[in-house]
Amino acid sequence: MSYFTIDNLVVTFGGLRAVANVSLALGKGEIHGLIGPNGAGKTTLINAVSGLIPHQDGRIVIDGQPVHQMLAHKRAEAGIGRTFQHAETFADQTVITNLVAGGFAHRTSTVLQDVLGTPGKFAAERKAFAEADKMLDIFNLRALRDVPTGDLPFGTLKKIDLARALLAQPRILMLDEPTSGMNSSEAQEVITACKRIAGELGVTLLIIEHNMRVIMGLAQMIHVLDHGEKIAQGTPQEVQRDPLVIEAYLGHGSATHA
Repeated sequence: MSYFTIDNLVVTFGGLRAVANVSLALGKGEIHGLIGPNGAGKTTLINAVSGLIPHQDGRIVIDGQPVHQMLAHKRAEAGIGRTFQHAETFADQTVITNLVAGGFAHRTSTVLQDVLGTPGKFAAERKAFAEADKMLDIFNLRALRDVPTGDLPFGTLKKIDLARALLAQPRILMLDEPTSGMNSSEAQEVITACKRIAGELGVTLLIIEHNMRVIMGLAQMIHVLDHGEKIAQGTPQEVQRDPLVIEAYLGHGSATHA
């Protein structure tokens, strides 16, 4: 049995089926790609899985636990994390403060301890900042620790968004175009981080990515959507040779073109 399954998920907007009976199965610590042309339903799918929009049919299961009837915040508590196409940060707050916010749900102090300013509050704060500082090193953000995020370029904000999502301790992490707006060096840092996240932390990754060089070199399995339906899945090599994929998304050239 797969660690994370999406079974026959259906999302409709009025009379339009934006996601039509899509099923995915991911193992623990695996990296899967989700590709397809614009409007194929990729972001809609992960929005529905994370609970941000309703789905009309289907099941979502993590390690045997059904989560598809949970509200969004309960799905997050169950281990579903995600990043967004457009990274959202607290622009007037520093990088480190933004990262600490990501781990708030796992804070070890109680509300009463925080209000009273007990030693437990300060111990929890030290732990939260220590964990956030580790993420600064993983994503090469140490030099920007005390810089307000409103002063930073989009590619850097995407790295901050990913680091913050990890501090929520997800079991499943869905990434929406994690390397968009990045130069090749920044994109390589994210690729390396994703491999560490899956390999060392055992987090299962589902990645939407338009950069074919990135996703074909990163994902173990690729799922392809077109008009809300899954038209193909397989290894990167299999998907690159699939006639339906070539016709719907990759064109008639090489699949390694961005």
